[in-house]
Amino acid sequence: MDTLERQTSIRRTFAIISHPDAGKTTLTEKLLLLGGAIQLAGQVKGRRVRRHTHSDWMRLERERGISVTTSVMQFPYRDCLFNLLDTPGHEDFSEDTYRTLSAVDSALMVIDAAKGVEERTLKLMEVARRRQTPIITFINKLDRDSLDPLALLDDIERKLGLVTVPLTWPVGRGREFRGLYDLRGDQFSVYEVENPERAGIERQIEGWASVEGQAFLGSGSRAFGEERELVRALAPSWELTDYREGLVTPVFFGSALSGFGVRQLLDAFCDFAPSPRPQPAGGRSVQPHEPALTGFVFKIQANLDPQHHDRMAFVRLCSGRYRPGMRWFQVRTGREFKISDARTFFANTRNPSEEAVAGDILGLPNHGTIRIGDVFTEGERLSFAGVPDFAPEWFRRIVLEDPLRSKTLARGLGELAEEGAAQFFRPLEGQDWIVGAIGPLQFDVVAARLEDEYQVRCRFESLPIVTARWVAGEGGTLAVFKNQLAPYLAYDHLEGLVYLAPNRVHLDLTQERHPGIRLESTRERISA
Repeated sequence: MDTLERQTSIRRTFAIISHPDAGKTTLTEKLLLLGGAIQLAGQVKGRRVRRHTHSDWMRLERERGISVTTSVMQFPYRDCLFNLLDTPGHEDFSEDTYRTLSAVDSALMVIDAAKGVEERTLKLMEVARRRQTPIITFINKLDRDSLDPLALLDDIERKLGLVTVPLTWPVGRGREFRGLYDLRGDQFSVYEVENPERAGIERQIEGWASVEGQAFLGSGSRAFGEERELVRALAPSWELTDYREGLVTPVFFGSALSGFGVRQLLDAFCDFAPSPRPQPAGGRSVQPHEPALTGFVFKIQANLDPQHHDRMAFVRLCSGRYRPGMRWFQVRTGREFKISDARTFFANTRNPSEEAVAGDILGLPNHGTIRIGDVFTEGERLSFAGVPDFAPEWFRRIVLEDPLRSKTLARGLGELAEEGAAQFFRPLEGQDWIVGAIGPLQFDVVAARLEDEYQVRCRFESLPIVTARWVAGEGGTLAVFKNQLAPYLAYDHLEGLVYLAPNRVHLDLTQERHPGIRLESTRERISA
């Protein structure tokens, strides 16, 4: 049997992040295809797809051609075992992505070659930088009209503050895009697409100055040679330690749709990306090869199987080894659980896990006893860095079409809140349910899932609320605050007191008049 240290060392746990429509989910399909996890790749094309992508499994995702929840997929490649987390690209579902970034050791950033660095990518990089997450960059869609490659590298450096080190370079762009050149290995990869749903055939040509290399370049040989020398002169040398410290990003070019450059990405993750990293845990650092199991919950997903209304807690293992029948200690409640039915994932498909180690993502069936941020150990009381909640900026009142479904509505909202699909508030005064969201598309998701998964139909009405703040205070001061501000207060699904501000002026005055109260725009779920 392999040692724990060796099993941990082959894990690569990473997320794919990008601006919407940069090709992230299409790239995920090609990574799975090359990893042997699927035989045919789907395409994200909205309603008229012939074959749906494997990571987008919700009805709404398939109808609109967007990703609205994180999918987890495990597959082998070479001598590595990948845990790939495909995150939502749409900014309205950014909370799911932020939480996912707390559970990975590295990330793959996808950039549209025609647009460069976009706003959503900037926000995601802020989260990644706080955790010093190593980033590998893939500049996608080189087979379409695109910006100059040097301009794209400059855009990344100016906007993201990352030093770029190109490791491949495109031969042509748009209709003239013919392949890639390995700047370190002096080798061309010529990709010949037979079927975009399959992996295709990659032909290698050794040496740009070779007879075969010059024949491949043809009349463009001299121009490419000059560009090659310019890139080599401008690019800094490749240093693995700089990448793993989050200072440098290796850059690869290609096309996810046609498969150009995807194999080089997988090779790079095997060769460069870190295995599971140590995790800070309240005064000490948990090492991945420690024998005692530890892990934390970063996501809860309801209704992976809508017929059974199941809920699954996603646990990132930080150390140790899982085997069926173990007893896990839940730090928040002080309870022990016998874990016999943990699962590994492939999107919404689950398989029983016979063994898992640090870096792996396990699913635990959840009957309402597990929360996002919960820590599990074999007895030690630990507190990992918190999984964040962010104050919503959009608010709607829920109007139920059939009042007799109110209990089912309450159960559905509670379960959707547990997984972070949106936030739900019950005012201190009145009986209304209020939905809080990062963006308006979340309301469509809530309505669709309530109807599909709970057979509850509802609509939403606008409310004069601009933002929310979690309320923190002591004894008498808090009691006075609740008495004076009751019309503007509510409880969230964790029974946290929340102030719902009708406007920014009211928010500023409330904070000024109640200096003993803290109004917080983020909350970290830390298991105590």
